[in-house]
Amino acid sequence: MRVYEDGGRGGLYSISKLNDHFIPCDRMHFNLTPIKVNNSTKLDEKGSYFRAPPASVLNKQPSHWFQGRHRGGLVIKCKAAIAWEKLKPLSVEEVEVAPPQKGEVRIKILATGVCHTDAYTLDGHDPEGIFPVILGHEGGGIVESVGEGVTSVKEGDHVIPLYIPQCYDCKFCKSPKTNLCGRIRATQGKGVMPDGTSRFTARGQKIFHFMGCSSFSEYTVVSEMSVAKVNEKAPLEKVCLLGCGISTGYGAALNTANVPDTVAALVEMTDGGCDYTFECIGNAKTMRQALEACHKGWGESVIIGVAAAGVEITTRPFQLVTGRVWKGSAFGGFKSRESVPKLVNDYMNGKVMVDEFVTFMKPLAEINEAFDLMHQGKALRTVVTM
Repeated sequence: MRVYEDGGRGGLYSISKLNDHFIPCDRMHFNLTPIKVNNSTKLDEKGSYFRAPPASVLNKQPSHWFQGRHRGGLVIKCKAAIAWEKLKPLSVEEVEVAPPQKGEVRIKILATGVCHTDAYTLDGHDPEGIFPVILGHEGGGIVESVGEGVTSVKEGDHVIPLYIPQCYDCKFCKSPKTNLCGRIRATQGKGVMPDGTSRFTARGQKIFHFMGCSSFSEYTVVSEMSVAKVNEKAPLEKVCLLGCGISTGYGAALNTANVPDTVAALVEMTDGGCDYTFECIGNAKTMRQALEACHKGWGESVIIGVAAAGVEITTRPFQLVTGRVWKGSAFGGFKSRESVPKLVNDYMNGKVMVDEFVTFMKPLAEINEAFDLMHQGKALRTVVTM
């Protein structure tokens, strides 16, 4: 028997290990640390918050383990990597996470990828960049609590936050021609929740959200439109990458360019130009080169990389008049809430590669090293575990 102190509630809760599962006798032990106890043990009346168990432990829990064991309307104190200003290392420190409001979901993040888009904002290239902010948009976690009116997910569900929401009702969501959603775009771009406020506070001041996700925090709050329930058997430290990177590249070929057969397309590339090209680094020069490398009459060039603010692209009109197509792709063209669960199942069935893209695993305390590895070109993806 192991006993945990819940700093937020100030009580002792017993945990029994049975068949490789930690079965709680009372409340969830999020943010708890094991302590030695005896009959005379008394808790510190002041209470304090502790680091959460690692993803390797929480990933073993069955969904029902979490149901009914949340902090409800309480503010949660936890660790987060905060970007206080551009071009400065992230600061891992305590943050307060307010409870979810109507239509919102609070998630215990277990793992998150570090993406070039995070660096794009941190390095000051993002025209919508605003500080201080909690970055991260490639996370995986477990629902801790939900706000009023939330029906698509519940406490204990394994989920992936989505930087492209899906409300199902706006003209974008109803159109088969795009995967964009216009419902909460305005507020998301300003770093706040749909009601115009933030759920994060640190050092007594408001901390902004990022891309509707903010997965560089042990807990985050997102709109219900920005979360997808996924297979609970899937390892969150791997499938979190389906929240951005892998889906973006895979979908650009599968959906945006609609490549029928990758091998056949590669064979055809040498005969008068490429059938399909993909620009992935956000460089205007290579965007033009990728278009002009396409075969006239039917070649398609897809822009995936994000260029710096103010950068413009140019080409000769002749390139387009002669049948080449130039287009962009966000999140691989996938309708987020309906597609991500399917992608996770495809991964579980061996149809989508994910493991091969995880180069390093780092704890939250070493998140700046993850950025260094990315800038040095040493990592396809570094996954940070909480």
